[in-house]
Amino acid sequence: MSGGAQWRPMGQGDVDAAAAISDRVHGVYTEKPAIYAERLRLYPAGCFLLERDGEALGYLITHPWAGDRPPALDQLIGVLPDAPDRYYLHDLALLPEARGTGAATAAVDLTLAQACAAGFDRITLTAVNGADAFWRRQGFVDAPVAADSYGADSVSMVRVL
Repeated sequence: MSGGAQWRPMGQGDVDAAAAISDRVHGVYTEKPAIYAERLRLYPAGCFLLERDGEALGYLITHPWAGDRPPALDQLIGVLPDAPDRYYLHDLALLPEARGTGAATAAVDLTLAQACAAGFDRITLTAVNGADAFWRRQGFVDAPVAADSYGADSVSMVRVL
C-alpha cells in the first residue's frame, strides 16, 4: 500500500471516526454510529480502521452471516447467526485521499484472510453507489438476491473462495 496508511484493528474509540467517514462517503447509505458499535461488539475480529499518522482514512466492517438476505441497512442485528454459512462484507469506506493507494485491495485481502481463517467458502456483499465495478475487479459476481433496504441501484454480490 502506498501513502503510509495502514489497516489496524478497530476499537470502540474509533466508532465515531467510522461514522464520520460513512457520512462523507456514503450519502444516503450512511448508518448511525450504533450500527458500527454493534458490529464491532459482535465481531471485533472483522472490524478495521485505515489510519495514517493518527488520522482515520477508512474503515472495514465484516462478519459471519446466514442466508441470502443481507442485514438491513441502518438496522441493529442484535446477535450474529448461530449457524452462519457465509462471510459478509458489511462495509468498506475510504476517504478520497485514501483511494488509489492500494488500501481497498488490502481491505479485500484482509476480508479474504478473515473468511478463510473462519472456514467460510464465500463472501457476500451489497454494492452501492456504483461500486459493483470495483467489486467485479476483485472477483465478485452478481448474486440473484434483492437487498431491498439498499435501494434499486444496489447489487448483491458473492465471491466463492
